Amino acid sequence: MVCGGFTCSKNALCSLNVVYMMVGLLLIGVAAWGKGFGIVSSIHIIGGVIAVGVFLLLIAIVGLIAKGQCYTCGNVMLEHSAEALKILGGVGLFFSFTEILGVWLAVRYRNQKDPRANPSAFL
Repeated sequence: MVCGGFTCSKNALCSLNVVYMMVGLLLIGVAAWGKGFGIVSSIHIIGGVIAVGVFLLLIAIVGLIAKGQCYTCGNVMLEHSAEALKILGGVGLFFSFTEILGVWLAVRYRNQKDPRANPSAFL
């Protein structure tokens, strides 16, 4: 088995999720320690750091729970991405035509003479 295969990637992701769990716990602990010893007095800062720590901890736990089940869904993803690309192509084509219309209107507006302007003025 060479590194870079499925097993190596799976183990690397599990290790990364464990590191993220430790970082999340560290954020929560440091924020609580800072508030407990009165180092940081702003409850907004403490709440923000604890919220980030909890969010990171939850994402890491979900990542560890999901590496246990591996289903190949490449075909489903390809079908979905092909459908999404068709929709995005149509939307892009629609907006490109509206941009061409905008350029045409801008050129038309630029070449019109202002009826309120002085007729003896150069522009």
